Amino acid sequence: METVKLSEIVMKWFPDMMPFFRQNELNSMIVLRDGLNILEEDDALEIIQYSICEHQNQAYLH
Repeated sequence: METVKLSEIVMKWFPDMMPFFRQNELNSMIVLRDGLNILEEDDALEIIQYSICEHQNQAYLH
């Protein structure tokens, strides 16, 4: 198991997406069962999508 920040996953697979994330999203800690070195692109995208949804659920509408 390895714990990494979401920013590490984004930088490895989708660096062009970095400007679209807020700092608190990028600082989210992600636990990877098998580690970052064997994380595949499809899995990285799924983690990123889930993280976006989680942060949207915490947002309040005014």
